[in-house]
Amino acid sequence: MLWLALYCPTRPTSDDETASPREASLVPGTAFPTPALACWAGRFTPQVNLAPDTLRLEIAGSLRLFGGLSALLRRVREDLLVMDVGVQLAVAATPLAALWLARSGASEANEAICSDLPATRAALAAVPLTALELAPPLARRLEGFGLRCLGDVLALPRASLGARLGKPFVVDLARALGEVADPQPWFVFPERFELGLELPAPVEAAPVLLFAARRLITALAGWLAARNVAVREIDCLIDHGHGVVTAVPLAFSVPVHAVARIERVLKERLDALALSAPALALRLCVREAEPREARSHALFDGAGQRHEALADLMDRLVARLGPQAVQGLACHADHRPELASRAGPDPSALQASAMSTPPRPLWLVESPEALRESHGRPQRAGPLALVAGPERIESGWWDGLDARRDYFIAIDSEGRWLWIFRDPRPPGGWFLHGWFA
Repeated sequence: MLWLALYCPTRPTSDDETASPREASLVPGTAFPTPALACWAGRFTPQVNLAPDTLRLEIAGSLRLFGGLSALLRRVREDLLVMDVGVQLAVAATPLAALWLARSGASEANEAICSDLPATRAALAAVPLTALELAPPLARRLEGFGLRCLGDVLALPRASLGARLGKPFVVDLARALGEVADPQPWFVFPERFELGLELPAPVEAAPVLLFAARRLITALAGWLAARNVAVREIDCLIDHGHGVVTAVPLAFSVPVHAVARIERVLKERLDALALSAPALALRLCVREAEPREARSHALFDGAGQRHEALADLMDRLVARLGPQAVQGLACHADHRPELASRAGPDPSALQASAMSTPPRPLWLVESPEALRESHGRPQRAGPLALVAGPERIESGWWDGLDARRDYFIAIDSEGRWLWIFRDPRPPGGWFLHGWFA
C-alpha cells in the first residue's frame, strides 16, 4: 500500500467539520479538510480517509492510471492550487507514517516522498517528536528523556519504551513502521452532490465567476470518478443574498465527467450572462447521475476522440446559442432519403445508421431539382458523367408517398460529385437530389 497524506496545519473557527457532505462549503484559502475536499480526492482514488486535520489517500492502485507517482502528485498540486487550499504533503508506505511526515514538512522543497517501506522507515528517523502531536504529559516526558526526534526513540529498546511510556505509544510506532496493521475508515461519498462556495468579495461580472467555479468543478469531478458515474445536467446557482438566486443550468448532449468539458460549457453560459446583482456565493448541484458507459477506444484512427470532440462542440453551441438554435438528427428506418432522418431539439439524438447502405450525401436539396436530358443523358451546365449506380429505391406505397427511383453518383463539368436519380415512371426524367462534400 502507498499513502498520500495532506495535512492542514490550521483549523477554522467555524463548525464546517460537522456539516454533512452535501452541505459542506469550500471556503477560499482554508486549509481545513472538509467533505468537499474528500469528494475532490475521489478523483485520484476511491479509498479516502478523512480526519479532523488530515486527508489520506491510498494511491497504490492509481499510479498506473496517472502515469506514476510523480505525475499523480503533479496533478494533486495543480488541483490544490486551483482550489486555493494550502496543505503539507507526504507519501509513505503506512497511513500513520504519511501523517507524521506531512506534519513535519513545511514546504514542497522538504516534502517526504517515500515509495516503499524501507524508505518510509528511513525518513521517519528524522521526524521531530512535535509532529506526533502527543498528549502534553507524554510529550514532556519524552523531552525530559532528552529525545527530540523519532530516530532517538527508535534507537531505544521497544520493551523499555512500553514500560515507561505506555503500550499505546509503542503500538503507534509499530503501525507507523508497518509492523502491525493499521486499518483506516473510508470516507463514504454522498449519494447526491451539492457543494457551495462563498466568494471572498462580491462579484459583479459573471465571467469572473469561472475562476471560483473551478474549485467546485474540481470537487465534482472527484465525486463523479469515485462513484464511477457521469451527468447530463448540472445546476449552477448564483446567490446574490436576500434570497435572490440566479440559476444557470448546464446541459450536455452525452453524459460527462471531465473537468475540461464541464468548465467549457459553464464558461459559455457565464460569458453571455448579465448579473442582476453582485454575486456573493456559488453552488453546484447534481440532481441525477448515471453509470459511466464503458467504451472501447479506437487503436489508431482516434474515432473515440472525434466522437468526444463532436459532443463537446454541440454542448458549447447549445450553451452559447440556446437549445432551440441547435438541432439534432436521428436516423429513421426508411429507405427514402428525405425521410431517413428526422430533426429534434436534442443534439444527443444524433445516432449512427444501423442500415447497411451505399454512400449517401450529407446535403440533400429540399425538393429534387429537375435536370435536362440530351440523348438519354442527364445535363447540368454540361453533361454529367455517371460513375456509380444504379441503386433502385422503391418504397412508400403504404403512406401515399410512393417513390420509385434509380440513383446514380455523377460528376459535373467542374468536378463536383452529385447524387441524382431517374424516375422510371411516366413522365420520367432525371433529378438532382444531393451533393457530396
